[in-house]
Amino acid sequence: MTDRTLPPRDLPRSSHVGGAGDIGGASSVGSPMAGRTAGLRPRMGPRVVAAVVAALALWGVWATWDVFVRSGRGQHADQLALEGAARGQGVLWELAEPVLGVVSNSFVGLGLAVAVVLALARGRWWLAAQVVILVAGANLTTQVLKHVVLDRPALLDIARADINTLPSGHTTVAASVAAGLLIAVPRRWRPLVALAGAGYTAATGVSTLIGQWHRPSDVVAAILVVLAWSAGVCALSSSSSLDQPRTGAEPGTSGAAGLLLLGAVVCGALGLGALGSVRGYGWALPIGGDLTAYMGGALGVVAVTLGSFALILLVRQSTARP
Repeated sequence: MTDRTLPPRDLPRSSHVGGAGDIGGASSVGSPMAGRTAGLRPRMGPRVVAAVVAALALWGVWATWDVFVRSGRGQHADQLALEGAARGQGVLWELAEPVLGVVSNSFVGLGLAVAVVLALARGRWWLAAQVVILVAGANLTTQVLKHVVLDRPALLDIARADINTLPSGHTTVAASVAAGLLIAVPRRWRPLVALAGAGYTAATGVSTLIGQWHRPSDVVAAILVVLAWSAGVCALSSSSSLDQPRTGAEPGTSGAAGLLLLGAVVCGALGLGALGSVRGYGWALPIGGDLTAYMGGALGVVAVTLGSFALILLVRQSTARP
């Protein structure tokens, strides 16, 4: 990391304009950290990019539903993945069940409280509000989409074929709390939180597949809902959301984002190959199409998770730079 050491907290903050601890002459009001950004304004370009990312993520939610729920081929691939999860479930469920057991109302409250306290401890009132908006908005959106807006046409001859399960509520909870923490923590910690958050979200999403709680499309849609809200709140950044001015490269950010994107590309390519095999082309495991679809679905979930957290990290870092 290349963040510069902050000036001593006991130095006068109103002696002159232009110092790192006295930006815009506004640091005499509020906490020292808030004062150092009070005279700065967020850049318009990154905010526009964040808004575009949010819009594309919302389109991705609709496209996922359109391809995998409204079409017979999509439902067939998704259902094969759900059935394939039964293979080896006993051993894998021993790992997956504790992961899913963490997700609860208490977990949401604790994660949200930690993120808000982090923001408030830095004197960032609007940043704390952004975190609340993100977590509450993402989870409310998932429930409204699942139970009110989206439907599931009964295109397959299976039981309960018309019950919509997209997006996944458990995955939304895990991803939104992780994204909220990513947005709330100081700049130098965001790459590490992005990596940890992506890992935890991917583990939660895949665990819902292992338990046959959800199909892959449900999990993908949930992650995209969180991406949309994360980018959306970043587009609404104010001076409270900004970091201290700094110069130089950011190897931590570029390294973490590059690693996440590389993983997304590799997993995405393998997942698309598995999806192709379900439709008659691409690679396939020699022991069954359902297992191939299951593995492809899990790879797709991991790919979307890694790519989404890379975008959240990049959007947050760019919109936070004054």
